[in-house]
Amino acid sequence: MKFLYVGLGNPGAEYDRTRHNIGFAVLDALAAKLGGTWESVKHGHMAVVSHKGRKLHLLKPNTYMNLSGKAVAYHMQQEKMPLGNIVVITDDIALPTGKLRLKEKGSDGGHNGLKSVNASLNTPNYARLRFGVGNDFPKGRQAEFVLSPFPTEEEEAVNNAIERSMNGLLSYCTQGPGRTMTQVNAQK
Repeated sequence: MKFLYVGLGNPGAEYDRTRHNIGFAVLDALAAKLGGTWESVKHGHMAVVSHKGRKLHLLKPNTYMNLSGKAVAYHMQQEKMPLGNIVVITDDIALPTGKLRLKEKGSDGGHNGLKSVNASLNTPNYARLRFGVGNDFPKGRQAEFVLSPFPTEEEEAVNNAIERSMNGLLSYCTQGPGRTMTQVNAQK
């Protein structure tokens, strides 16, 4: 059985370690944990790793956040991946820093990356792991906030949430969405 895990973010060193690229950070950590190496593929970078007999395709689109759906749709089709075996990892300003929410479907919540995925897949019915990045920014400064790095005082919460995200993704492919949502969403 195979799964496609897509971390949303923007390519380029200037976006490394920013709130908006937390999806990339989660997949980087998961690839390192499972011994994966990143390769350049059409519309992004991919690491293919194994976990308990499951093949995990980890994708970091290089199409920029607002066109992420193009990469997701392409690799979903290339790998003949069922919709139920896709998880998109994204930042969420509606959640406190480090808070996680796993859902099997839902709205884009105003997130341009999810809007693109919804449009490219023609459905909002795919799993998404929302990673809280907080919302401590002045009115009209959202873009500046999400494109900035986490402050030092939030690093421990972020690192803990990255670890919980990885555990959730590994659980998703072995235990399924129901049990995994209960575990992930109950965590503080």
